[in-house]
Amino acid sequence: MTLTIVITCGSIVALLVLSAFFSGSETALTAVSSARIHHLQRHGNRRAKVVDKLISARETLIGAILLGNNLVNILASALATSLFVQLFGDAGVVYATLVMTALVLIFAEVMPKTYAIANIDRSALAVAPVIRVIVAVFGPVTAAVQFIVRRTLRIFGADIEEGAEVLSAHEELRGAIAYHHREGTVVKHDRDMLGGVLNLDGLEVFDVMIHRTKMETLDAASNPASIVEQVLNSGYTRLPVWKEDQDNIIGVLHAKDLLRAMSGSKKSLSSLDIVELLTPPWFVPESTNVTDQLNAFLKRKSHFALVVDEYGEVMGLVTLEDILEEIVGEIADEHDAPATGVRPQPDGTVAVDGTVAIRDINRMMDWELPDEEATTVAGLVIHEAQMIPEVGQAFTFYGHTFEVIRRRRNQVTALRISPARKPAAREA
Repeated sequence: MTLTIVITCGSIVALLVLSAFFSGSETALTAVSSARIHHLQRHGNRRAKVVDKLISARETLIGAILLGNNLVNILASALATSLFVQLFGDAGVVYATLVMTALVLIFAEVMPKTYAIANIDRSALAVAPVIRVIVAVFGPVTAAVQFIVRRTLRIFGADIEEGAEVLSAHEELRGAIAYHHREGTVVKHDRDMLGGVLNLDGLEVFDVMIHRTKMETLDAASNPASIVEQVLNSGYTRLPVWKEDQDNIIGVLHAKDLLRAMSGSKKSLSSLDIVELLTPPWFVPESTNVTDQLNAFLKRKSHFALVVDEYGEVMGLVTLEDILEEIVGEIADEHDAPATGVRPQPDGTVAVDGTVAIRDINRMMDWELPDEEATTVAGLVIHEAQMIPEVGQAFTFYGHTFEVIRRRRNQVTALRISPARKPAAREA
C-alpha cells in the first residue's frame, strides 16, 4: 500500500513537471520574436532554425502543445483523485480538486509561464528540439482536431481558412515601437524616425509637397541680372522658371549651372541666356505614393519634381529633402531660414501658423491630431468648424482649443492652441 502511494505521488510530480514544460513551451514559442529568431538563424544557430519552422505553423504547434498539456493534466488529476479517495474516502474528491488546482496553477501554469516570459529566446531555443518531436508524434491527432474545429466553427459562420491576420507586419512594428517608447527604451526622436519610415506608404506626394503659394519661381522674361540676384537671395539651389504664365513652367534653373555659366562667360551678364541653362521640368501626379516617388528620385538621380493635379495644373513641388524630412524630421542648413511656424509660449499655449502641416506639429509637440481630412492646422479647424472662422473665434476638439488670432481674406493665417479645459465638477 505504501509503495503504491509513493509510486502514485511520484507519477503525479512527473506529470506536473511535464505540464509545466508544456505551459512554458507554449508561452515561449508563441511570444518569441520571429525577427529575432531569423537573426539568430542567419548567424548559424541551429535551434533557431527549428524554432522558425515550428512558429511558421503556429496552429499545428499550439494544437500539439495543448493536446500534450491536457493529457498530462487530466492524468495527474485522475491519479490524485484515486489516491485521495483511497486515503479519505468520498471526501477525497474534494481534497484532490483543491490540491491539484493549487499545484497546477502555481507550479504548472504561473511559474513556468513567468519564467518563459522573462527568458523568451532562451526558453524557445531550449524546448524547440523536444517540441519538434511532440509535434511530429501528435501530428495526426492534431490534424483531426483542427479539422473538427474548423468544421464546427463553420457551422456558426466563422471560416478560419479565409480569415486574415488582424495585424499586418507594419502594424506589429508600430505597436512594438510604441510599446518600447512607453517603456523608455526608445527615445522620441528614434520613435519618430522609425514611425516615419513606416508611414511613407500611407502618404501621397500631395501630403509632403511645398504648396504653390510657397514656391519661389523665376520669370524667364526678367533680365539676367535680376535673376542672378533672386537666385543669390534664395535659400534654394533649384528654382522653377516660368514663361508668360506662372503655371507654364518651362524648366528648372540650378544655381550651380548659373554660377558655371557666369564664370565661363566672356560676355557681359546682360547677354546671358538663362533659358539655355534650364533642365527639363519633371511633372508627377499629386496622388503618387511617397515611397514610389522616393524610388523614382533614386532611379532618375534627380532631387526635384513639380506636382500637378488631374487637370495638369501645377499644385506645388516636391524634393528628395521633403521626403527625407518625413523620416528624420526638419533638415536645416546654414542657408535655411529659421522655422517659426510653431512657437510654444510661456503660458503653455502654442502659437501656430495656419499653414503648418498637421504631421509636423504632431511630431514636434507629440500630439495626435488627425490628418485624414486636412493637411494643415488651418484646414483642420475649417473642416471641424464647417466654416471659415472669424478672428477671436475658438473651437475645442481632439483635446485642444484652437483660437483664431489672425486671418487674411478667407485664409486662417495664425492660431493659438491650448489644452482643452475640463468642465468643472458640479457641487453636490
